[in-house]
Amino acid sequence: MKIALLGHGVVGRGVDEIIASRAKGVEVARILELPDRLSDPRMTANYDDILHDPEIELVIECMGGLEPAHTFIMSALNAGKSVVTSNKAVVAAYFEEFAAAAREHGAALLIEASCGGGIPWIASIEKVRRIDSVSSFSGIMNGTTNYLVDTMAKTGKDFDVVLREAQALGYAERDPSDDIDGIDVRNKTIIAASVAFNVACRQDIPTAGIRNLTKADMQMFAEHGRVVKLIGHGIQRDGHYAAAVEPVALPQSSLEAHVPANFNLVSLEGSTVGPLKFYGQGAGSLPTGNAMVQDVLDFQAGRRPVYDFSAGLEYDPMLLVSNYVFRTAVAPEGSERYDEGSWLVRSVTAAHAREIFTYALESDPTSFYARLPWEDEA
Repeated sequence: MKIALLGHGVVGRGVDEIIASRAKGVEVARILELPDRLSDPRMTANYDDILHDPEIELVIECMGGLEPAHTFIMSALNAGKSVVTSNKAVVAAYFEEFAAAAREHGAALLIEASCGGGIPWIASIEKVRRIDSVSSFSGIMNGTTNYLVDTMAKTGKDFDVVLREAQALGYAERDPSDDIDGIDVRNKTIIAASVAFNVACRQDIPTAGIRNLTKADMQMFAEHGRVVKLIGHGIQRDGHYAAAVEPVALPQSSLEAHVPANFNLVSLEGSTVGPLKFYGQGAGSLPTGNAMVQDVLDFQAGRRPVYDFSAGLEYDPMLLVSNYVFRTAVAPEGSERYDEGSWLVRSVTAAHAREIFTYALESDPTSFYARLPWEDEA
């Protein structure tokens, strides 16, 4: 089977090396690269050389970003060529469009590496859905933010210090905004919700990150027996669904509270299988490359996922109602004291909690908030 790579950076080179050494019967025949980087006879700067090559069955997108990745993926699918991608941003933004093009032209869209890194998360959701409906999912989906909060909890260092150390070690990007503001987890949550609930998940789900988390916040929650983690979660019930990304103050007894370093832990609830948890490295070139090559091998073996998003679910923010703690200078309306400088707001939706937080930031730009788990909502 002949395939093409779009991009030959860190991820692309890793995929190329893994395929050459471990994927029998698979040949990287063409590589799309910039005109000044054509260092390999397989490389071309003209995408038409790939689109018009009838021997190439599968295109692996390793470029990242929205454009030209979106255009290249659509061109491949419209040409009947299947696509493997780890690009969570482009899949979250154009999942419905990609899925429709794949169905129309008899191509496959394989997205395992876009959500969960080396964890077989998407494939596991698909497998569960062969028998069950998935009623909910949640988990730690970003290795960078988990490294930050885990290090803060273990060392007592403040956020800015740990972030600088993580950047120096290569665990965090120079601009960490996508990670610490929850954008990366939002993209993964949109993808997971779309697959789990068979719906084209809306883009504007409530999203918050950990940018304003301090060691004082960590210590305060620790005194209440809690650990803060950034969680993406979704739920469906009675023809409706909802999803959100937000910091959660988890009980110290929970499995998620003990997830270390850059590891992820994601869970789902199936109607007959019950709760399932998946643990592993959620980021990094090797786990991501592994997941992409797994998709290549699955395609070679005949796996053709189909996403039709035909469930017809309506978005209902009332499905996500919890208690929230706000650390801010001015007590939110209707709140009660939780701790010094922190306030508890009971039984509000994730969307309303995000609105309260936005309002709090106007008067106190250092504000932070976290959801309390569902077992605390009595």
